[in-house]
Amino acid sequence: MEYEPVIGLEVHAQIHTRSKMFCSCPVVEDTGDLPPNTYVCPVCTAMPGTLPVINRRAVEMTILTGLALNCEVNSVTVFSRKNYFYPDLPKGYQISQYDLPICTGGYLEIETENGTRCIGITRAHLEEDAGKLYHVGGVSLVDLNRAGVPLIEIVSEPDMRSVEEVRAYATKLRSIIVYLGVNSGDMEKGVMRFEANVSVRAVGSDVLNPRHEIKNLNSFRALARSVEYEIAHQIEVYESGGTITQQTMGWDETRGVTVPQRSKEHAHDYRYFPEPDLPPLEIGREWVEELRTQLPELPDAKRARFIADYGLSDHDAGVLVADKGVADYYEAAVAIGKAGPKTVANWITGALFRLMKESSVGIADVQVKPRALAELIGLVKNDTINLNTGKEVLEEMFASGRSGRQIVEERGLAQISDATALEKIVAQVLEENPEQVSRYLGGKVQILGWLMGQVMRATRGKANPQVVRELLQAQLEARRG
Repeated sequence: MEYEPVIGLEVHAQIHTRSKMFCSCPVVEDTGDLPPNTYVCPVCTAMPGTLPVINRRAVEMTILTGLALNCEVNSVTVFSRKNYFYPDLPKGYQISQYDLPICTGGYLEIETENGTRCIGITRAHLEEDAGKLYHVGGVSLVDLNRAGVPLIEIVSEPDMRSVEEVRAYATKLRSIIVYLGVNSGDMEKGVMRFEANVSVRAVGSDVLNPRHEIKNLNSFRALARSVEYEIAHQIEVYESGGTITQQTMGWDETRGVTVPQRSKEHAHDYRYFPEPDLPPLEIGREWVEELRTQLPELPDAKRARFIADYGLSDHDAGVLVADKGVADYYEAAVAIGKAGPKTVANWITGALFRLMKESSVGIADVQVKPRALAELIGLVKNDTINLNTGKEVLEEMFASGRSGRQIVEERGLAQISDATALEKIVAQVLEENPEQVSRYLGGKVQILGWLMGQVMRATRGKANPQVVRELLQAQLEARRG
């Protein structure tokens, strides 16, 4: 029997606000850098008699996210108590949303090698984060710095049918959230977490079989590997005559397997009921339309503009706009006017991306600023240095933050374009390699590349390749007679 996966994602993203969801305590993106229980107050530690107050900006950011995901923004939304007991949940319940979330019924278009697909968005709602547990020396310690931080939860329909679609959906959703300014998208700091609901069924069936929910995945790699494992595991179970029980799973990164944590809860297990301390929130159309005017240029629109305005290929434009910081860097470099948009794109997606990957550095931390990169490209364009030297200079700029022109001047890397100076070097190379000259004159024209390499070596890479090629061809043809 042939099986197909049925996958839905729940995404929790920390909202970048100045204060927590229901109190005035500051929000710090990376609470791991703080002493424990530093930013806490009677509200977020659930002291008796305290009352929550809704963070307006968190509501606005949720509405903006819903609009970007083509959702309907509901005119009335209600906060509810989600009841469960866990040491890092001070109140014994989480203020979340259930029956009447802020946003419902949207969609997100994704692209894979199999084409474009539309993934349904069930809901986008607000809730507060829990604290964090540290297990040390046989005891568990609670840090409530994160308790009460506003989260947006985005729940998809079970519309994804492959690991590739899951990766495409998660990547694009993260990109949109970053473009909106909801958060930085830095998953190493825990500002975005995925939960994947995975089941499999026979191809052609419309039955939704019991699923496994994989909790707290904080990287694209963990998301893809865990979903891939679950698909293979569930197919193996069915083919061996077994059954799948609906349950919550954890991901063991070291062993590359999912592990059972508990039976999968249903809504009634949480005993949702309306939060009595918060009245229903009315969201007027005027407020929604005002926020719609604040939507930034989103990735799809920016990619279309890059193609139309800069003449980029769909692939290059997609690579550049996937990260807002990269897209902004690219436009800033192009605006300097030292090189064409395509040339700038090639340098960024080629040499610069390679250095970033090798150093595990994001675009925000790159020491080569857009103007410095544009000026380096200008040095190559006007033949001050050749392309290979330019890439070497970029490596030093990346490591030191110094300007390309300064490095070229100090190291004497300026390109030799003077034909008179190069003629003697070319002649010497031909004299020292009579066998290669003979082979070239005998019809082995590819030998020209080898001879060019000898000239470049003799000039320590500083010769202008075009001038060298022309001089070699001229002197070789002269020898033919």
